[in-house]
Amino acid sequence: MVQLLKLCRSCLVKYLEENNTCPTCRIVIHQSHPLQYIGHDRTMQDIVYKLVPGLQEAEIKKQREFYQKLGMEVPGDIKGELCNMKTHLDQRNGDAKSEDTANKEAGEEKPEEDNDYHRSDEQVSICLECNSSKLRGLKRKWIRCSAQATVLHLKKFIAKKLNLTSFNELDILCNEEILGKDHTLKFVVVTRWRFKKSPLLLHYRPKMDLL
Repeated sequence: MVQLLKLCRSCLVKYLEENNTCPTCRIVIHQSHPLQYIGHDRTMQDIVYKLVPGLQEAEIKKQREFYQKLGMEVPGDIKGELCNMKTHLDQRNGDAKSEDTANKEAGEEKPEEDNDYHRSDEQVSICLECNSSKLRGLKRKWIRCSAQATVLHLKKFIAKKLNLTSFNELDILCNEEILGKDHTLKFVVVTRWRFKKSPLLLHYRPKMDLL
């Protein structure tokens, strides 16, 4: 992936509407769909949130109000951010529990509903099929996971199940197009599988293995 200059998303999207090159080095990102090959800089986002008091709270509030206005359920990732934000504010206000109390609670068994494991996220059903004779198929090719999971997560999952030495040995394809490792499954569904029925059909193969 091309290393882009640290730009805000709105500026970058506006630039890529008329250009397909990196605004810094002018290397072509993608001939026709450059916006699909850029990713979030989470580290920079966290730094901005820390430098600008109240920004994160304001943005999450706007997102929540937006979904409520449309009568839609707030996505799980926004709910998670709200919980994390509340915890952070409690700690900042001196309401966090003592370390001893926290350690004691950590050792206690929590109710199942507290151990969310991304179940509140939007879910995606996937069928993972092998289209190469060089790899065996998965015993269980049907999976369901968070829409926030990325192609890289799927590569690691497949590599572990097939006992491969490295997930970098794999390519994952949708409609015979190789997917970028940073693409979320939500992005893949919206851009590659939008008008097709569930489940999302993905193929995997060894890198450089021609179909």
